[in-house]
Amino acid sequence: MSTSWVAASVRARALARRRVGAAGARSLAALPLPEATAALADTPYHHDVRASDDLAAAQRGTAAAVLWHLRVLGGWVPRSGTPALRALAAGFEVANVDEHMRSLRGEPTEPAFRLGSFATAWPRLRHTTSLRDLRDELTTSAWGDPGGDGVRTIGLALRTAWAGRVWRAVPQARRWASGAAALLVLRERWVADRRLPEVVVDNLEPVLGVEWISASSMAASAQAMPAEATWVVADADGPDELWRAEATWWRRVESDGFAMVRGSSFGLAPVVGSLGVLAADAWRVRAALEVAATDGAVMELFDAVA
Repeated sequence: MSTSWVAASVRARALARRRVGAAGARSLAALPLPEATAALADTPYHHDVRASDDLAAAQRGTAAAVLWHLRVLGGWVPRSGTPALRALAAGFEVANVDEHMRSLRGEPTEPAFRLGSFATAWPRLRHTTSLRDLRDELTTSAWGDPGGDGVRTIGLALRTAWAGRVWRAVPQARRWASGAAALLVLRERWVADRRLPEVVVDNLEPVLGVEWISASSMAASAQAMPAEATWVVADADGPDELWRAEATWWRRVESDGFAMVRGSSFGLAPVVGSLGVLAADAWRVRAALEVAATDGAVMELFDAVA
C-alpha cells in the first residue's frame, strides 16, 4: 500500500464528517427557506451555499459541495485512483449537459459545475450551438453516439453510459450503478410507458443483461435483472411504488459508504465510501430545502423518504 493511498484514505475519512446528517437536515426542513439557507451556509456546505441563495441556487450549491470534495480527494489519490474518481464525477458533466440543452432551447439555466481535470468532454460540449452539434461532439468523445439528437435520447444515453462507466471503473460502487440503472429503465418503461432507445439497451447490457427488455410487467422485468441491480426495487410492488425506490437507493449508498469509511483498509474503498456518504447527505439536504420552500407542508413526505 503506497503512502499516497494512506494519505488519501485518511483525508477521505475526515471529509466524511463534513455533513449535516439526518437530524440536521430535518431541522433545516422545518425552517422557512430563507432561514434554512442561512443556516446551511453556516455548515460544511458553506463553500458553495450562500445565506442569500434562493432554492435553486442553494440546491445547486449543495451538490457543488460534493464535487468540491471529490476534486479535493483527486489531489490526494495516486494516479491509479483517478479513473474511478473521473467516472464518479461524470454525473456532474451529465448535469452540465442537461443545463446546456435547456440553454439551447432558450430556457433559464443554472451555472455549470466546475469539473476541472475531471471533465470528460465538457470543454468541447459547452461550445455547441445546437442539439445536432451536441450529438456530433458526444459521438467523437468518450461518451459515444447518443443515438439521436433529441433531449430525452441524449439524456438517457448519457445517464446509462455513466452507469456503465461507474460499473466498470469503480468496483466498490457496482451495486450502486446497477441499482440506479435498474431504477432508471423501470421508470421509463413502466411509469412513463415509453420505449427505450436502442443505445440505452446497449449501454446497459453489461450491467443488466438483456432479458428484462421483453418482459411483460415491471415485476417480470425486475426478475430478469441481476440481483446486484434489483435490490433497489425489492419493496416496490408495482410502478406506483417506484417513488420509494430512490430513497431506498440513497439509503444503501449511505450505509455502504459508512461501512467503507469505517473499515480498516487503505485504498480506494474509503475514498468511494466517503463520497457516497457525502452525496447521500447532499441528497437529503436538497430534499430538506425543497420542504422548507413549502413552509413544511410536505414534512410527512420528507420523513417517509429521508
